[in-house]
Amino acid sequence: MTDTPLVLVDIDDEIAVVTINRPDKLNALNGAVIDAIGRAFDELRDDDAVRGVILTGAGEKAFVAGADIAELVKMDGLTGVATSRQGQVVFSAIESFPKPVVAAVGGYSLGGGCEVALACHLRVASENALFGLPEVGLGIIPGYGGTIRLARLIGLGRAVEMTLTGDPIKADRALELGLVSAVVPRDELLDRSKKLLRRITRNGPVAVRAALESIYGALDASSDQAHTFESSLFGLLASTADMKEGMSAFLEKRKPEFHGR
Repeated sequence: MTDTPLVLVDIDDEIAVVTINRPDKLNALNGAVIDAIGRAFDELRDDDAVRGVILTGAGEKAFVAGADIAELVKMDGLTGVATSRQGQVVFSAIESFPKPVVAAVGGYSLGGGCEVALACHLRVASENALFGLPEVGLGIIPGYGGTIRLARLIGLGRAVEMTLTGDPIKADRALELGLVSAVVPRDELLDRSKKLLRRITRNGPVAVRAALESIYGALDASSDQAHTFESSLFGLLASTADMKEGMSAFLEKRKPEFHGR
């Protein structure tokens, strides 16, 4: 057994960098890794000093090359459901995280790796990044929410093609499809991801959280329900100190100082 942590957490001012730390296996996901990712996000959720999170992978070759096939091959019908549900719960917690989450994708982002990137709010890719859902070639399907999130992000037809062929796409194609926000040199990936995240964290944290809730809440709601929810959040924000500070700063032509309340 090794004492090396499966997930590392480093705090850089108001940004937490969560690194999946299994480079010898190209950061492949197994049950222990998924649990460790979940624990890291649980701790960061309640850390008021952290306003945003970057999720990345250790090493130069992979963000996450996929799920650990040596573990998956042992599944039967019941353990297969449990395996899928474990990933779905943790990845849904990332998607519903109250602070912005950026995936810094360097290298392979395949299978479960692509699925965890899809669960993040934004994605920045290195020039050598490769995205794909190759599960059908193994006789299974994406089980961590990928069949749902990919279609919502890039459209039904393109998601069906990617999922049924299993063919990967390169970073430039991912940018064309809207799968990623930017493609950058590999050695600039983390810095550029932090710059993107800081463009978000300089804004009012309560407003950022409400915007995420409104955007993602609308995905499973009717238009009327989504509008009602948006109005409720808008009204709640109107009663916050951050709103008063933001608007006062605008009128006084100065930078706002938000305190998250």
